Amino acid sequence: MAELITVREFARREQCDEKQVRRGIEKGLLVKDSAGLLDASQVGGPWRKTNRRGRDSAAAKAADTSKNVRTDVRTPDVRTSLTVEDGETIDEAAMRIALATAPFPRAEAERIKENFLALLKKLEFEQKEGSLVEMDVAVRVLFDASRAARDSWLNWPSRVGPLVAADLGLEADRVTEVLTGYVHQHIAQLGEPSADFTGQG
Repeated sequence: MAELITVREFARREQCDEKQVRRGIEKGLLVKDSAGLLDASQVGGPWRKTNRRGRDSAAAKAADTSKNVRTDVRTPDVRTSLTVEDGETIDEAAMRIALATAPFPRAEAERIKENFLALLKKLEFEQKEGSLVEMDVAVRVLFDASRAARDSWLNWPSRVGPLVAADLGLEADRVTEVLTGYVHQHIAQLGEPSADFTGQG
């Protein structure tokens, strides 16, 4: 004779909640008699596996959905340099960092903002003090100084050539011509003026 047990006893033997057992009955996965009792032989049957497959499928769909949502959220690029790079203005650096690393938590965003404001104030102070010179100004000064030195070299043979010729008892034009050739060769070897203002050279 089959052993009949209550829903509570059935749930205890299955080590599950009574609600799960009742849902199994409602779905037709478990059969009860007219008195509301269950055949104990159904304990350990496939009814819970069916429910579990449904839950696993729902969980998998939820995981896929959350994964898709996460891919739409931008995460900070830790490789992005949080400093002003060579040839970059303060505003350009701020824009680059904001685009590459946003969104920041509010506290972190405030910290970065304050750091950039402090850096900007420091640069403005150094510029007004005279210890910081704009790149265009530095390049122009270097070019002007190099051009003045070049012109001085080119004028040197005609100025000292006759003096050297007189000391050596030679023809002035010939000495000046020889000196001019060597000066041109020297200037060609020097090349165009250039300098590394980054401090890394």
